[in-house]
Amino acid sequence: MATAVNVGPPYVAESVAPVANPAPLGLIGFGLTTLLLSVINVGFISAAPGPTAGSLSVVLATAIAFGGVGQILAGMWEFRVGNTFGATAFTSYGLFWISFVLIETTFGPDLPKDPTPILGMYALGWGIFTAYMFIASLGGASRGVSVVFFLLALTFITLAIAFWAKSLPSAGWNQISGGLGLLTAIAAIYCSFAFVTNANFKRTVLPV
Repeated sequence: MATAVNVGPPYVAESVAPVANPAPLGLIGFGLTTLLLSVINVGFISAAPGPTAGSLSVVLATAIAFGGVGQILAGMWEFRVGNTFGATAFTSYGLFWISFVLIETTFGPDLPKDPTPILGMYALGWGIFTAYMFIASLGGASRGVSVVFFLLALTFITLAIAFWAKSLPSAGWNQISGGLGLLTAIAAIYCSFAFVTNANFKRTVLPV
């Protein structure tokens, strides 16, 4: 007669604690940093010597802490919840802000005498990335987030034109890019506000 073999207690699957939606953090980190830079690009606040000298330093500090580290953290949490789109977006734009700070500070002196060709390519490269992320957003992201990516793609493309338009009114293109950046920031901040509000009220208060 066969005897039972004790193999220990039955296997119990490990429970995983739920993770909050990291998108509002990533969106506000991106939106606020973009807002600060755009008010300079559009000409509302000057970064040149004068009463507002040092304004860019505020942008750089925010870009490191909130636009950079904040978005990278949001991106890592998006990986945790299995959101490939959010993970790619927030991590990439967090690293974008850090690269922006490095160009403005550490590597600025190493730029060519006329840096506009490479800076134009830099902006265009981010414009291409943003454009395909906009297309990807149509497959499942909220329409509010799609609007953010659409406006941001236009912002990068017009910024590239501003760098390259040596014989054209470059300042005008800077202002166009800055204006589009302001619209992008407003859209991102609204989406963050809507996601937080809807989650806290547990119903759709603000449409996205």
